[in-house]
Amino acid sequence: MKTHRNHANYWAFVLHRISGLALLLFLPAHFYVLALAVEQAATLDMFLSWTEAPLVKLLETGLVILLAAHMTGGLRILAIEFLAWRNWQKSVVAITGGLSLAAGLLFFLNAG
Repeated sequence: MKTHRNHANYWAFVLHRISGLALLLFLPAHFYVLALAVEQAATLDMFLSWTEAPLVKLLETGLVILLAAHMTGGLRILAIEFLAWRNWQKSVVAITGGLSLAAGLLFFLNAG
């Protein structure tokens, strides 16, 4: 494996791209459900009852984790663009990853 791929920033980059792709796939479905809320209340009710399934809750938790990871990854990119690099920033990458995971787990606990 190449040495640059063992760096925390590389993995933060990969996670940011993966989370962006997941959001790209999720958003059209989300907008469709919002349209159902306006136009077809009965269909929306059926969809909402489907979202109570444990697997859907688990997938929603993953989505919240990816959303938080994408947000913190975007903040990391802004920091790289506008701030001077310091060695402590490697720790910030790890902290933001932990915060993303914590946000998803808090969502999961509230969803259950």
